[in-house]
Amino acid sequence: MSKPDRVAPRPPELPAPWHTPERAALQAEARTFARDVVMPLADTLDPQKAEMPRALIDQMAEKGWFGITIPADHGGLGLGVFEYCLISEELARAWLSVGSILARGQGLGTQTLDPERRRDLLEKSARGRWIGSIALSEPTAGSDLAGVQTRAVREGDTWVLTGTKRWAGFAQAADFIEVLARTRDPEPGESRSAGLEPFLVVKEPGTFPPGMTGRVIDKIGYHGFLTFELDLDGVRVPESDRLTGLYGDQGADADAGGFASVQRGLNIARVHTAARAVGVARAALEDTQAYLQEREQFGHPIGDFQALRFALADMAADIAQARAFWHQVAHLLDIGEPAESESAMVKLVATEMAVRVTNQAMQLHGGNGYTTERRVERYWRDARLTTIFEGTSEIQRRIISDRMLPKP
Repeated sequence: MSKPDRVAPRPPELPAPWHTPERAALQAEARTFARDVVMPLADTLDPQKAEMPRALIDQMAEKGWFGITIPADHGGLGLGVFEYCLISEELARAWLSVGSILARGQGLGTQTLDPERRRDLLEKSARGRWIGSIALSEPTAGSDLAGVQTRAVREGDTWVLTGTKRWAGFAQAADFIEVLARTRDPEPGESRSAGLEPFLVVKEPGTFPPGMTGRVIDKIGYHGFLTFELDLDGVRVPESDRLTGLYGDQGADADAGGFASVQRGLNIARVHTAARAVGVARAALEDTQAYLQEREQFGHPIGDFQALRFALADMAADIAQARAFWHQVAHLLDIGEPAESESAMVKLVATEMAVRVTNQAMQLHGGNGYTTERRVERYWRDARLTTIFEGTSEIQRRIISDRMLPKP
C-alpha cells in the first residue's frame, strides 16, 4: 500500500459576506509577514523569554498597522475593528504577543483634553511612534475595575498619583502609560466606578518616570514583551494629561468621560482577544495536521488512524465556528452596534476553544508535544492566558447572564 501524499496545511480564507479584495490583500500581507518575519523570531526569542526587537515593531509601523482604526486624515488606514482583528489573527498565529502589540497603538493615549494635541498624538500613534501600556488592574482589583484604589490627588494644575498597578504589559518600553486612578470616593447612591479617571503618564522608552518603579512579573507564556507590577509614589501628571477615555477607540464618545467611555473599548478588546485566540488555535491545528502526516507508527502515518483523524476534524470545526463568530461581532461593532453581550460571548467561546484545541494538539503530538522542540507547547501556554486577560471566562459568563436575567 502506497503512502498517502503529504498535504500541506491550507490556511482559511475570508468567506462571504466578509470577503472583499482589500481585506483579502490585507490578510495575505499579514499572513506572509507572520510566516517569514515573525515566526523565526518567535522560535528564537520565546524560549529565552525575550522581548521582540524594536526593528520588528518598526516594520509593522511601516505597514501602517499601528493605525488600522485611526482615520485616514490623521495618518491612519481608516479601517475598522474587522480589519484590526483580521491582521491580529494572522500575527497571533505566529506569536501571540505580536498580535497583541498592535493594541498599543490604534489611538491609545491620545484622548487628551486639548484637541490640537490629540491630533498630533493620533498622527504619532498611526506612525507607530506613540506606543503605550495600560495600567488598569491592581493586586486587589482585576476583573472588578470599580475596585481600583490608586489615588489621584489634585494639586493646582497637577495630579499626584499614588498606588500599585499590576499586569502592565510593555510598560518600560512604552512611550507612555495610561493609569486608571480614583479622584474621589463615590457619593451615596452613585456607581462604584464614580470618580475613576484615566491619566496619561508620559515617559522616555526604556525608563520609568520619577516616582514610579517596576518589577517584572515572570510569566509562563505570552513572551515577547515584559509585564510589570508598578509602584506609584507621587507620580505627577499635569491636568492636560487627564484623559477623556481609555483605549483610544475612534468610535467612542469623547464626551462620555472617564469610566463611562471604557465599555466600547473593552468590547473591541474582547473581540480582538477572540481573534488572537483563533490565531493561536489555528497554529496548533496546522502544526498538528502536518505532524499527523509526518509521524509514523506501525508502518503508517498516524494520520491514518481514525481516532486521530476525527480529533483533528473536531479541532478544525471548533476553530471555524469561533472564527465566523468573531467576524460577525467585529462587523456589529463596525456598524455601530454596542454588541456588549456578543463581545463577551465571542471572547468566551473563542478562548475556551483555544485552550481545548491546543491541549488536543499537545495530545496528538504525544511525547514530542511535551518538549520545547515543537512549537505546540508555545501555543498551549499562550492559549491558556486568553481565558484570563481582558476579563476572565467567568466574567464573560456574568456579563452574558446579567443581560438575560435580573441581577441577584
